[in-house]
Amino acid sequence: MTSYQDMATVDDEAPPAALAPDALRRSLGTRSIVLVGMMGAGKSTVGRRLAARLGLTFVDADNEIEAAAGMTIPEIFAAHGETAFRDGERRVIERLLGEGPQVLATGGGAYMNAETRARIAEAGISVWLKADLDVLIRRVRKRPNRPLLQTPDPEKTLRGLIELRYPVYAEAAITVISRDAPHEAVVEDIIRRLSAFLQSPAGRA
Repeated sequence: MTSYQDMATVDDEAPPAALAPDALRRSLGTRSIVLVGMMGAGKSTVGRRLAARLGLTFVDADNEIEAAAGMTIPEIFAAHGETAFRDGERRVIERLLGEGPQVLATGGGAYMNAETRARIAEAGISVWLKADLDVLIRRVRKRPNRPLLQTPDPEKTLRGLIELRYPVYAEAAITVISRDAPHEAVVEDIIRRLSAFLQSPAGRA
């Protein structure tokens, strides 16, 4: 059986032409564009550029969690554990989803919560930035303080997270490949696929 990290990331579909930013914003209504995916997938970096292109506010859920707690995420994990962090994460995302439209980048584990997934489906459009294992490894090495990778074998840990999370991420409304390419290329991919989704029956508010 082919594992998720070994799956090809070739995207053969040719989405239709993108909507203009103002038309896309109108089609969103009050919904947020919610970026989901693994650590290192580029949610924050791509999200900022996407928001700028569309004239929307960019919000990083992790930053909002740190502001609410008055602690960094590694400090929250160390002091209170992952369960307490996930509960706070769920509550912060619930609040942020009521403040759309915006581009909202979520932490890697946020979409694993069934309640959060349901709320995102109600108040937003989920976009999975899907990246292969080797791409993620190269990127996460640049930030060695990620709590879930404080293990003897970070690559093995990341591989396990991929196997666990990718089937859930696949529930997102849109999937876009996060690859070693200019960030603007990924932004273009998101805009084209988002435009197609918003013009489909499933995407009409």
